[in-house]
Amino acid sequence: MKLEVPTLASLQAEGKKASVVFWVGCAGSFDDRAKKITKAFVKILNHTQTSFAVLGTEEACTGDPAKRAGNEFLFQMQALQNISTLDQYGVTKIVTTCPHCFNTLKNEYPELGGHYTVMHHTQFLKSLIKEGSLKVEGGMYKGKRITFHDPCYLGRANKIFEAPRTLIEKLDAELVEMKSCKTKGLCCGAGGAQMFKDAEQGDKEINIERTEQALETQPEIIAAACPFCNTMMTDGIKNKKQEDTVKIMDVAELIANAKNL
Repeated sequence: MKLEVPTLASLQAEGKKASVVFWVGCAGSFDDRAKKITKAFVKILNHTQTSFAVLGTEEACTGDPAKRAGNEFLFQMQALQNISTLDQYGVTKIVTTCPHCFNTLKNEYPELGGHYTVMHHTQFLKSLIKEGSLKVEGGMYKGKRITFHDPCYLGRANKIFEAPRTLIEKLDAELVEMKSCKTKGLCCGAGGAQMFKDAEQGDKEINIERTEQALETQPEIIAAACPFCNTMMTDGIKNKKQEDTVKIMDVAELIANAKNL
């Protein structure tokens, strides 16, 4: 299936506009594993004939890692550059597969003048199902034991718990919850710019603790909705030597696979 991914610049040259901008994010653009999530989401956008575009090379980091690491000056530089670019194209609606980008664009750009309707891809996919443009049936995941790991910036920070779970249930899968979930969800260990540094001294790394909680549910699949979480949980599964029996999948990948896209 050939992916159709228009850029805002190419649409503008044709006198056209997209109804939503897909904010790919640094992980989705450069990390080999996260690129698969990006492609899965684009396949769904193409399948549903959603009017979307990306910024392409005009997209810069939202500034989330800089802000979490304490470099407010760098964050504001990156944010103001992105706001200028988005406003130049008259962007009003953004969807992203990264909760870090989602949280920053939604909650921190407004104070710098960037006002947009921002959706996480699980919310967007749920809306596509509700309006009837996306139909999801169990297929290959019917009856599979799937546990969902709540990303911090999606769950506890923005109170989005049901959208990803609704999508998993649409697959006719058996959703099994970890002991720490929803409002009591446990971080994977990558948030707060921890993704880019070695862990502090301690008895156990957070991603191992979280992986153990996931494995307690005896899942066939650990579903994620964040590229950072995907990386940390994958590392945890490898640490436990369970990579041959337990898969780490983004919710978008589950739906794209179920649709044979």
